[in-house]
Amino acid sequence: MFDESFIKNAIARSAETKLDRRKLLAAAGIGGLGLGASLLAPTAANAAASTGISDGTILNFALNLEYLEAEFYLRAVTGSGLPNSLTGGKGTLGGVSGGRAVDFKIPAVAAYAKEIAADEKAHVAFLRGALGSAAVARPAIDINAAFTAAATAAGVITAGQTFDPYASDINFLIGAFVFEDVGVTAYKGAAPLITNATYLEAAAGILSVEAYHAGIIRTSLYNQGVDVQGIVNKISAARDSLDGPTSDDQGITVNGVANLVPTDKNGITYSRTPGQVLNIVYLNSASVSKGGFFPAGLNGDLTTSAASN
Repeated sequence: MFDESFIKNAIARSAETKLDRRKLLAAAGIGGLGLGASLLAPTAANAAASTGISDGTILNFALNLEYLEAEFYLRAVTGSGLPNSLTGGKGTLGGVSGGRAVDFKIPAVAAYAKEIAADEKAHVAFLRGALGSAAVARPAIDINAAFTAAATAAGVITAGQTFDPYASDINFLIGAFVFEDVGVTAYKGAAPLITNATYLEAAAGILSVEAYHAGIIRTSLYNQGVDVQGIVNKISAARDSLDGPTSDDQGITVNGVANLVPTDKNGITYSRTPGQVLNIVYLNSASVSKGGFFPAGLNGDLTTSAASN
């Protein structure tokens, strides 16, 4: 039998509301054992746990990012985004600006896009299912204008030009590169904040899938030659400039040598805090609560980027 303090802490950390805690108790089959009532009452144990970032808060942060990736990929493959059944929830439901089907010319890239789109849609569905009534709604997402702003900041295009990630196979891969490495570092950075073992295992599973995606995108771009490699490396440098003084982003070549797996000196993936991730998706190195790909900000409790300068 689990120790009572362990159960109190697990439920307090894994649910954001009293209703969620009741559901977890019922699912665990302990709601009618007398212990259930005591767990719902304020105690020193669950009060202390509530001062930290709950697992639900972390999963909702991840859900916001998965909404962005799913909308980007689904539009490239199908011309439309997530179904309405996968967009509602807590917070303000936002629309999606931009995106259209890519006229793929390279069969392999078309196949990659289709598979990744299915994965990202599945991630949205899974996280929403895990969160239940605590799941946040899809926030407003800006695709086209944000990519142009990102490409301009990176020096890929000049002011007044536009970057359309749906214009060609290569543009699509470059657009995907903007997200995939960030997703890997985001899940890596969030892992230590998750206390529920089941949620941690799920997050690790999603992280590994995002890493597979990133490897596919990085390899595909590397194979396009030095001109494309140069563009991608500029984007990497721009990301690195947004999230603080540490160097935790790498291009697909370093000193002219292939760098398909970006790691530190120990061969370990870099981590980003939620605030650093928001620096990149908001396209802002300051502490702000909206911008870039999320013009109205995220839904949930983690919405402010880090003051990285």
